[in-house]
Amino acid sequence: MGIPTFKTTEVEVRVSEEQVTTLRDVLKLLGAKNLEVFAKDLPLKSGERKFFESVSCPFCGDLCDYLKIEVDGNRIVRNVGGCAVSIAKFLNYHKHRILEPYMRMNGSLTSVDFDRALEEAAKILASSKYPLIYGLSSTCVEAVEVAIELAEIVRGVVDNTSTVCHGPTVLAVQEVGGVYMTFAPVLHLADVIVFWGTNAREAHGNHITRLITAIGRFRKGRRDRKVVVIDTRKTMTADMSDIFVQVEPGRDLELITALRMALKDLDIESLTVAGVPREKIYELAEIFRTARYGVIFFGMGVTQTGAKLRNIQAVIRLVQELNEWTKFVLLPMRGHYNVTGANQASLWLTGYPYAVDFSRGFPRMVPGVTTAVDLLTNGDVDAALIIASDPVAHFPRKAVEHLSKIPVIVVDAKWSLTAAFADVIIPAGLVGIECEGTAYRMDGVSIYMKKVVEPPPGVLCDVKILTNLVEKVRALKGLRS
Repeated sequence: MGIPTFKTTEVEVRVSEEQVTTLRDVLKLLGAKNLEVFAKDLPLKSGERKFFESVSCPFCGDLCDYLKIEVDGNRIVRNVGGCAVSIAKFLNYHKHRILEPYMRMNGSLTSVDFDRALEEAAKILASSKYPLIYGLSSTCVEAVEVAIELAEIVRGVVDNTSTVCHGPTVLAVQEVGGVYMTFAPVLHLADVIVFWGTNAREAHGNHITRLITAIGRFRKGRRDRKVVVIDTRKTMTADMSDIFVQVEPGRDLELITALRMALKDLDIESLTVAGVPREKIYELAEIFRTARYGVIFFGMGVTQTGAKLRNIQAVIRLVQELNEWTKFVLLPMRGHYNVTGANQASLWLTGYPYAVDFSRGFPRMVPGVTTAVDLLTNGDVDAALIIASDPVAHFPRKAVEHLSKIPVIVVDAKWSLTAAFADVIIPAGLVGIECEGTAYRMDGVSIYMKKVVEPPPGVLCDVKILTNLVEKVRALKGLRS
């Protein structure tokens, strides 16, 4: 399950006179079907000025829902309250767009009308024996629900991006439980905050200002909070911490185990554990158990290295044991703005959070078998529908190579590397900017995503596209609506 980790791989770096391989050559090497780029900028026109308040940002799992957006016609001119990435996303929403559907004809992508592209996509899925539906973390919950219905109809697999990020977290919680909270207690109560394997300052721009430096009811800003960062290297988040602990790559489980030993006043025989001095481990354990309210935010530095889900199980058990001394909680730093929602919707509809297989007519989940990377690497699926995601940019080479051998349908708002492998491309509106819907914040709170501008002419939202696709697939298979 997940992606290969190369953090402990030894490499040699030397000067070379060879030219850097171009993106075009890389795509050729991977078997891309299309090397032309059809991305266009949406024409902007000034018009009626509108002001929107309490707008939610469709970028990261923080889902900041207090933005103020100013619109001039279809031009977004101002974003107040957003981080640098949020501002860039809103103000540049019109750039690099897919504005019309495409179909592969005679080896090249050709512009077609929406109905024809949808018909071709439906034919691919209806005739497929075992298709993969993947992505769904950068769209709304309502679209996820329809995608799961589609997967059941075609007896395929529906998977989301947690398969390569916090999938181990979900599995660990199913085995040992969790000690979660919402953002409010962190803001008002937390006096010890730990960032483990995550660089929140760069990956979640407003997380620090929202929860660490902000003034709460009982914590009056940064001076009332002790910040601990545990990571393999010094990051921007580590620069603003009170204590930085550098752990050796892939050895987080050893450090967690040592902390649990120190918490129980057991002797640690080694002078260092995972590169951390024994005295520092005892110091950390004392800081944790004397906290009034502590929280651990953990990221992919823990979930996708070393023992993976065993890391998370150990972290959860550490927090559970800390609750014998004080109040301590933890929360995964979810990346995509609705990856939590994709897990939640999948859970309440199928009983499984991701990698849900319907090939036998009922839902089942087998990590390492029905997960997207493994299905593609093993060549198990014979078609793929990619929704609001870019697996080609993130999956291992062998998985990407299989995408080049099967029919691929892409539903997305912007051009991506995955579109270079597509046989059918259907443009979609941007949820939280051009389409409304529901998303789940990283702490499990559902957030309403507002619409501030209209989608481009002829472009539909993900929910409508997938609903139409379900209807056409049902008709082709002779099923009742």
